[in-house]
Amino acid sequence: MAIVAQLITSFVASAGFGILFNAPRKVLFQCGIVGMAGWIVYYLFVQNGMDTVPATILGAMLVALLSQICSRVYKTPIIIFNVSGIIPLVPGGMAYEAMRSFVQNDYFNAVQYSAKVMLLAGGIAIGLMFSEVLNQIIRKTSGRKTRTQL
Repeated sequence: MAIVAQLITSFVASAGFGILFNAPRKVLFQCGIVGMAGWIVYYLFVQNGMDTVPATILGAMLVALLSQICSRVYKTPIIIFNVSGIIPLVPGGMAYEAMRSFVQNDYFNAVQYSAKVMLLAGGIAIGLMFSEVLNQIIRKTSGRKTRTQL
């Protein structure tokens, strides 16, 4: 039952952020699916004992991969799917705890939370970047010609 709740809440969060981000109505469902898929990968890996940073990287890679696919299929900019899909992976609660610890002069916990937030944010960036690099390598090695600027 917990996994169903995770699926529903991550879908709603991603699709809801798509609404806030002014994503076209025709792709809101896909935005929710992309975010839900990224979050469920993260959740399952963490539940099976993986550290949160590599799980975040894998979840972000899946979000980027699905965003590229949805971008091509629905002829919509990739950023629409990337931004709304990555929202469930953003460590907002942990960033809040870091700031709260700083305000309460609990610097030991504040530094620990801040370091973890930085690692998770870096993991998101690495996952998105790595997936795009793989896409570019595959595109160049497959022989597909892309438009070049003169």
